[in-house]
Parts: sequence; structure tokens; C-alpha cells
Amino acid sequence: MSLGRISVAAMGVCGALLLCAGVAAGAEEGAKSAEHATEIFKWINFGVTIVVVVWVFRTYAVPAFREHATGISSAITKATAVKAEADRLLAEAEAKLARLDQDVDALRVAAEKEAAADAERIREMAKSDAEKISLAAQAEIEAAERAARMELKTLAAKLAVDGAESLLVRQLTAQAQEALVGGFVASLEGRPN
Repeated sequence: MSLGRISVAAMGVCGALLLCAGVAAGAEEGAKSAEHATEIFKWINFGVTIVVVVWVFRTYAVPAFREHATGISSAITKATAVKAEADRLLAEAEAKLARLDQDVDALRVAAEKEAAADAERIREMAKSDAEKISLAAQAEIEAAERAARMELKTLAAKLAVDGAESLLVRQLTAQAQEALVGGFVASLEGRPN
């Protein structure tokens, strides 16, 4: 309803009540009629007040209540969505927490396997290194043995040469040298050049 219609309706009601009051006042006489007129005016005033209150309520309060109800509804919807998300996160966290012991056990088993594999690999590397060191030491020993044998041969040859020289010096006198040179020259003479 528009403001104009409400005003016309209120005036119509007031006019009808005023007419009724006038008729009632004319019918009664004296003090009673004045008292009645006052009461009728009170009822007319009450009717006008009710019409104004209803009009104000419909004009301003109803839209405000609707807006407030819409805000509450959207807040409830948002809260429901947030609660659903929180419940989902809680369920995920509880599931992870429930799997935590299994995950820890799996990590422990994996770590033990990895440690065992590392220990075996280290043992194999140590064994391989020991073999390499042993082969290198064997090669060094063989090289030292060869070097010692060559040195020994060289020393033996030198000693043999020195011994032969000292024997030649002792046995080869000037007469033996002349006889040797003479025999060599004689053997050369018999050869054709």
C-alpha cells in the first residue's frame, strides 16, 4: 500500500468515527454526552495511532527484518561451509594421525634396510680395497724382487769382472802378455785379409 492510500483510509476511518461520535453526542444529553464524546475521540485517536504504527512497520521494519534475515541466512550458509571444511580437515588430520604409527614403522624398516645395504656396501668396498691393496703390495714386492735380482746380477757381474781382472793381473805377467800378443799376431798372419 502506498502512503496516499493509507492516509485516505485513515481519514475515512476518522471521519466515520467522528460522524458516529456526533450522532451519539446528539442523542445523549448533558454530562454523559461529553464523557461519551471524550471516549469516542480516544478510540478515534487509538485507531489513527494503530494505522500509523502499521504503516511505519510495513514501510521500514519489514524490509529491515528481511535484510537482517538474509544476512543471518548467508552467515549460516558461510558458517556451514566453513564447518564442513573444518570437519574435512579434521578427518584428514585424524586419518594421518591414525597412519602415523604405520608410517613411522615403515620409515624404521626402510631405514634398517638402507643401513644394512650401506653396511654391506661398505664391507664390499673394504674387501675390494683390501684386495686392491694386497695386489698393489704384491706388485711392489715383485717389482722390488726384480730390482733386487737385477742389482744382484749387476753386483755378481761386477764381482766376476773384478775377480777376473784381479786374476788376470796376478796371472798375466809381462811374459804371458808377450806370448799372448805374439800368438794373436801369428794367427792373424795366417789369415788372408
